[in-house]
Formats: sequence, structure tokens, C-alpha cells
Amino acid sequence: MTRQQVVERAGRKEWERVTRGVYDTGVHDPEMNLWDRRRRRGALIGPLAFPGSIVTGTPALVLQGIEGTPQEISPEVTIADGSSRVGQGPVVVRRVPLTRFDVVDGVRVATVEDALAQAVPRLGERHALAVMDSALHHGLVDVAGLARAHAAAAGHRGVARTHEWWGLADGRAESPAETWARRACLRLGIPPDVLQLEVVSANGDVVARVDLAWLLPDGGVLLAEIDGRDEHSTPAALLWDRTRQNLLASRRTIIRRYTGREAWTGALATPIQRVLRSTGWRPRPVPDRVVLRLEDL
Repeated sequence: MTRQQVVERAGRKEWERVTRGVYDTGVHDPEMNLWDRRRRRGALIGPLAFPGSIVTGTPALVLQGIEGTPQEISPEVTIADGSSRVGQGPVVVRRVPLTRFDVVDGVRVATVEDALAQAVPRLGERHALAVMDSALHHGLVDVAGLARAHAAAAGHRGVARTHEWWGLADGRAESPAETWARRACLRLGIPPDVLQLEVVSANGDVVARVDLAWLLPDGGVLLAEIDGRDEHSTPAALLWDRTRQNLLASRRTIIRRYTGREAWTGALATPIQRVLRSTGWRPRPVPDRVVLRLEDL
């Protein structure tokens, strides 16, 4: 296209000028939700504005497929040798020399370990814990890799407040909302006994997996499910949720369901604490693997 054609489309508001040489044409994947589109848009502005650069920090986590990042992403990149460049529009150019990187959809992206080391010190606790959980859950980093990222973050501004967070990461969390729910309970001194509790039928088939569970002194169990917006919004999903809840309901089970918003704010922790106090529950060691059998309910 000629420069004039581009200028005319921008003048007619068909395209949005993001920064020099970068335009948003408005074309997007219809299957991607609004917030994921906005995250990906923010992550891609940097390498478009600085061809050949490497995406770093939180934008790199987005492009690596890690969940739990903030809804608004500030573009950032680095030049491989760490040389300086003047930032352009919303893009920050960091002087971070990188000897390694991944290529994702044709874009140079910091490795997951490096991106975590760069991003976690600049994130709030809820987002930081969520991205670490997500990286572990998707197998993009292991416990040893997370420890290396923590060590690599040592010289970054803001890392001092994050040291406790790295040890709280748990790859069993299947969504950021589950991470936030677990964090809220930990902060109130009621850590779940089991994450992703398996419920099996008489023949050993897994019929349900419950997000958070507490084993009660009388042999019962408190089950807490966190309803993510996407995972539980379709008619088929709602029907399955209702069927599963009916399956689990018994005199020995206490079932509670909470929204992602309640997980984010931590509002679910206090009512869970009240239930646990009424039963005499106390934190105690539990086996690494706990299975709940339907016939025992």
C-alpha cells in the first residue's frame, strides 16, 4: 500500500494509528474474547514498532500463552544486545541484554523464565501469583525453572516484596480465579487441604474435580467451586455444573460456589472461614493425593 492509502484510511477512522508505522486495522479473531484481544494487542505493538526487537516482561508472558496478566498491557521490548533506543509512543524499550529468546508466531519473545523474572517484580501479588501458577500448570516452566526465575529477578526493582510469592505458586490451579481464591484463603489462615479434589465412582472413574476442598473433622468435606465467566457460561456447561452439584450433594458435603469477582476481591474467604470454624476444622498435614468416593458421601 502507498503511504497515501494508509493516511486516507486513518483519516476516515477505518484504521487507528497506534504509533509511528503501526496501525490497528480493527481485524481480529472473533473467537478471542475482548480482554484477551486487548492483552494481545498491547503485547504486539512493541515488536511492530521496533522490528527485530525481543518482547519482554508481561507482554512476553501474554504471547507465551500464560494466563493471569492484567487486562491492560503496556508494550515493552528490548534490543538483543541491550543497546538503548528512544521509546516510541506507548512502547518502552528496556536495556536488558538477552542471549536467548523464543519465537512465537514469528515474533521474538523472552523465554518464560526470563519473562517471569522481568514481570513479577512489577506486578501486584494477585497477578504475579496467577502468572506463576499458569506457567507451572501449562508446563511452560517447572519448579526448578521458577526458582531460577526468582534468582534472576534479584536485581530488579520491586523484587523484595515478591520473595514470599514465589514459594506460594502451585501448578494445580487451572485458572487465575482459582489462584485468587486460594490466595485469599491463605491470607486468612485457612489454606485448602486439597486442590482439584478428584471424586470417583464405584468403578474408579473420575466424575468430578473440585477446585478447593477442606477435609472436616467429622469426616465430611467442604467443597468450593470457582465459576469462571467463560468456563461456566454456556448452556451445556451450566447443565453439567448443576448435574455435578446434584451428584456431590449429601449429608457429608458442604458445597459453596463463588464467582471470579469474589475470588479476585477475596470476599469468599470470610464465609468459608465461618463454615470451617463451625466444624472445628484446623490446618493439618494431608496426603499428597486425596480421592473422594461417591459411595462414601
